[in-house]
Amino acid sequence: MPIHEKSLIRPENLVTHEHLEIDGVDVSGHWSTFITSRAITDYNEQMQEEIAALPGGEFIHRCWQCGSCTNACTINAVNPDFNPRYWIYLIRMGFESELLRDKDIIWQCVSCNKCTYACPRDVSPEGVMKATAHWLELKGYTEKKPSTAFDEVFSEQVFATGKIEEGRVLRQFFARTGQSLSQGWLVELIRSLASRLPVGLLVKLGLASVIRPRTRGWRGASLAIDEYVRECEAAARKALRLDVQGAE
Repeated sequence: MPIHEKSLIRPENLVTHEHLEIDGVDVSGHWSTFITSRAITDYNEQMQEEIAALPGGEFIHRCWQCGSCTNACTINAVNPDFNPRYWIYLIRMGFESELLRDKDIIWQCVSCNKCTYACPRDVSPEGVMKATAHWLELKGYTEKKPSTAFDEVFSEQVFATGKIEEGRVLRQFFARTGQSLSQGWLVELIRSLASRLPVGLLVKLGLASVIRPRTRGWRGASLAIDEYVRECEAAARKALRLDVQGAE
């Protein structure tokens, strides 16, 4: 799996000799720019299997490094350091320490799915990015991101009631991420809705926020979903060799 992009060479691994003469020939300056040799000894031989065990990462083994995902990537267009192809390469090679150097930007995937549509091997790079971000959280390398908190709040409400009440989702998300409900944009949004929506609809929305309506006959589905989610989480933690508290 060759990687040829110049942008993938870490700047700290480049050495330029301002004054260098080889066999009587002056090769100073850019002509004498070299990539320093290095030895990687901390392979994670299970890394690909661990990512593949998480939802979205199942088909990472299909990647043949064509680069279609990175070329199509919305985030790469504004941040060249966001490179799905490179990270898939690192995962497949087991270069864990190299991957961790980019742990603070991997979560920036916006799930536009352009990479998935462009991929000729059905790798689902968007899914791999999500699985990798989840892997970083489970391993304790990164804090839980606001997007993860939102996914949890949204899912918990659907699992519990079979319905979504936007106001309650927003309140719980803000509470879980430590954000204030008195933000200017939110106050303005509520004021605008209150002035434009019919009174009957506003009363209905307010009641839904308080009484938490549930889909009729939902209890059985809720229990089944809860059991399935617990099984998936247990399987993921087992694949990553994590105990119930999250430590290895």
